Amino acid sequence: MLLLAVDTATPAVTAALHDGVSVVAETSSVDARRHGELLLPAVDRVLAEAGVKLDAVTAVVTGVGPGPYTGLRVGLVTAATFGSALGVPVYGLCTLDGLAYASGLDEPFTVATDARRKEVYWARYTSSRERVGEPAVDRPADIAERVAGLPAVGAGALLYPETFTDARAPEYVSAGALASLAAEKLAADPSGSGFLPPLPLYLRRPDAQVPKNYKVVTPQ
Repeated sequence: MLLLAVDTATPAVTAALHDGVSVVAETSSVDARRHGELLLPAVDRVLAEAGVKLDAVTAVVTGVGPGPYTGLRVGLVTAATFGSALGVPVYGLCTLDGLAYASGLDEPFTVATDARRKEVYWARYTSSRERVGEPAVDRPADIAERVAGLPAVGAGALLYPETFTDARAPEYVSAGALASLAAEKLAADPSGSGFLPPLPLYLRRPDAQVPKNYKVVTPQ
């Protein structure tokens, strides 16, 4: 097994390789505006560090968000392209689940990432491997009672300390955590049934929309 994991759902552009036992190479950089420029060089770096070629990869793992439209689609399109070119499966994982897994917490807690517009993408967990319900997007003040007193990880928690009063690291997801979580899931169920489809989890519509009363011009 050699898993290639990528994620661009947050400002972190991250890639990793996992051999089924441990992470063998990993890289991350934080730049919310350069996902498209940074991801492929990141993949090249982890392949070089591990001393393998791309055709050694047996499966691709990608974070599916939630995340902003522009950044998120970079990782998903790249993962789909690698999967198609190599003829290997592409597995989707919730980006918040990767953050939860990396936290190592074994008590109830919250994961929150920055959704911009003074909102957060968030979910609650009973442990680092068990999410409660589906991810959501809300204003921090609107969920304050639901997360009160709980530890919280992620950049969204750090941005709003008045709501997430026990904010902790990690701030951003790492592809190494996603790869390790994926390896656990595949060891438990090689069929891959425990994964999400590699499709974007946006939770809200993109900013760019067709204007109201838009007139379609047809050729005469």
